Amino acid sequence: MSTVSDDILDAVAAGAYHAPHDVLGVHEQPDGTWVIRTRRPLAKTVTAVTDIGDEIPLAHVRGGIWEGATASPPLAYEIVATYDDGSAYRSDDPYRHLPTLGEVDQYLIGEGRHEQLWRVLGAHVHHYNGVTGVSFAVWAPDARAVRAVGDFNGWDGASHAMRTLGSSGVWEIFVPGLGAGTVYKYEILTPDGEWILKADPMANYAEVPPATASIVTESSYTWGDSAWMDARARRSPTDQPMSTYELHFGSWREGLSYRDAVDPLIAYLTEVGYTHVEFLPLAEHPFGGSWGYQVTGYYAPTSRYGTPDDLRYLIDRLHQAGFGVIMDWVPGHFPKDAFALARFDGRPLYEHPDPRRGEHKDWGTLIFDYGRNEVRNFLVANALYWFEEFHVDGLRVDAVASMLYLDYSRKDGEWEPNIYGGRENLEAIRFLQEVNGTAYKRYPGIAMIAEESTSYPGVTAPTSAGGLGFGFKWNMGWMNDTLVYFQRDPMYRAHHEGELSFSFVYAFSERFVLPISHDEVVHGKGTLFSRMPGDHWQKLANMRAFLAYMWGHPGKQLLFMGQDFGQIGEWSESRSLDWWILDQPPHRQLLDFVGALNRVYREHAPLWSRDADESAFRRLGAPNWNPNVIAFSRDDHHGNTVAVVCNFSGEPIHDYPLDLPAGGEWTELLNSDAEAYGGSGVGNLGSVHADANGRATMVLPPLGVLWLSRSS
Repeated sequence: MSTVSDDILDAVAAGAYHAPHDVLGVHEQPDGTWVIRTRRPLAKTVTAVTDIGDEIPLAHVRGGIWEGATASPPLAYEIVATYDDGSAYRSDDPYRHLPTLGEVDQYLIGEGRHEQLWRVLGAHVHHYNGVTGVSFAVWAPDARAVRAVGDFNGWDGASHAMRTLGSSGVWEIFVPGLGAGTVYKYEILTPDGEWILKADPMANYAEVPPATASIVTESSYTWGDSAWMDARARRSPTDQPMSTYELHFGSWREGLSYRDAVDPLIAYLTEVGYTHVEFLPLAEHPFGGSWGYQVTGYYAPTSRYGTPDDLRYLIDRLHQAGFGVIMDWVPGHFPKDAFALARFDGRPLYEHPDPRRGEHKDWGTLIFDYGRNEVRNFLVANALYWFEEFHVDGLRVDAVASMLYLDYSRKDGEWEPNIYGGRENLEAIRFLQEVNGTAYKRYPGIAMIAEESTSYPGVTAPTSAGGLGFGFKWNMGWMNDTLVYFQRDPMYRAHHEGELSFSFVYAFSERFVLPISHDEVVHGKGTLFSRMPGDHWQKLANMRAFLAYMWGHPGKQLLFMGQDFGQIGEWSESRSLDWWILDQPPHRQLLDFVGALNRVYREHAPLWSRDADESAFRRLGAPNWNPNVIAFSRDDHHGNTVAVVCNFSGEPIHDYPLDLPAGGEWTELLNSDAEAYGGSGVGNLGSVHADANGRATMVLPPLGVLWLSRSS
């Protein structure tokens, strides 16, 4: 007769017991003997065969549970079960193995300080006690029981019930004989007694949507970007050229895999001269129409375009070709899909339990509980995961403003103040400070970039000074004001010069990126081309002027795909860009112009080396500013200067007087009105002469921008 009570045996038989390893496996008895127990429902006979060949017959006890006595515990054994049809199956026993998580791991998880969380949670191929198999570990503290289910057990999890590891809230099992490619989920018994099926929050790979199961994967990739990584660690992107091409992978060139995209993407970035590529979110997401911003698999690159190693190959090749890689990251909210994070163990777990803090009604999504150690750890480790496992050079953090403010997009009565009565989300602020501080500590030379649309102070200030610790902030004010200005007919721009000059008031308060992003070319906004006034020629001229002004303005640049060649149709994630338009010479000339912008920008340090240094910037033309002309100069650390002179009126201005920072010859580096780029060819024959006092007279082309250079 078994020493285990019937009710526990019944729970184990049903796969509903919280500690199945306490019953199954090898256990010492009160009389000093040992017993082996296993679950083999419907078996005819069951035998344990030890590592030295001893056979220990097991007897059926109850509900498919078998047990047999042995004088001493075997070091290892397998279970042989026969069935009425004459078949026999031999397999290792999951319940003879020790946990794959140690006490230190569990402690760090509880404290929210496990910086390599992805190595201990999730599903991993292990060579463990001489056996190859997969360890499953999941955080589900409110669950009554958890089972691993998948193609390896016919999606019947009763035979692979997991054990709880106590106060850590982690459940674990090692299943021998499994390997990469295993498809799985977790069955969770909620506090209300309902079994629910969940994908693994820590999965490194998933089925191609709309399928939702997780897949065990094992990387065999060997990186070849050591030169890039070594150089990155010795420099800071804040004082380097940074011209970013923002790309939605699925619609850049429709149908390409990660590997298919390598050569054409490198060729394009090389031709146009960008320094970085920024991918819209590539973490797994069920709905393609979210563009990746509703993430269900934070640790799983989307399988739409290939395997995780395929993505590693793409990034590796980009690095070897000299291009930085930035990934969009979405820690601000997650979708309500039942298979994913929402109410993961039957209770709010990853989301804040109070809907005033835990739900974005406008977006139909949930908000992370940033004050919970394990949730904060999940997100911090996720940022580190992309740096560690995929060598990304930066994360652009989406929707930071929605994280900073408790009343974001909420009416009175729909939000709860913080402990001091304010509107700031103190827990989210601490999370952002932690993730930035930790990422910069572990990975020198990377960039953490905030999409933050308010005047929150100190976004790029160091955490030691109370700032959020980002490397860059998107300058949404510059973007909005500049687009409003350029949409006006040039005839009326003179009355709105302040929309451009206002950005110079705050341009040095943070380290900025100037973004013309995907958000500006969707939802009826049209494209950059379609928002420009005038006929086709004037639209392209305005675009060249806009981009030359943007590239000259303090801050790094980001341009969404298609805008560099004047895409006419509004972007849709469901189809490729309108590449055919490059067959039209004016649009090909626009792309050539962006290539010239990038080339000249990289070659002249005044345009990038002191972006956040106000002393390196000078507004030109005072006190007699022409309201259609914006002119300024920028210096590097070595006495070199570039002047940017913009005429945003529709007519050329001859004999325009302008006081430049120094006398001598100023070389015309770039003229947006040059005939080579589709312009009218108005210019200054390659240079401008300034007298000893810096006074110069020049010709300003219509809807045109000049870049002038003087070396020390």
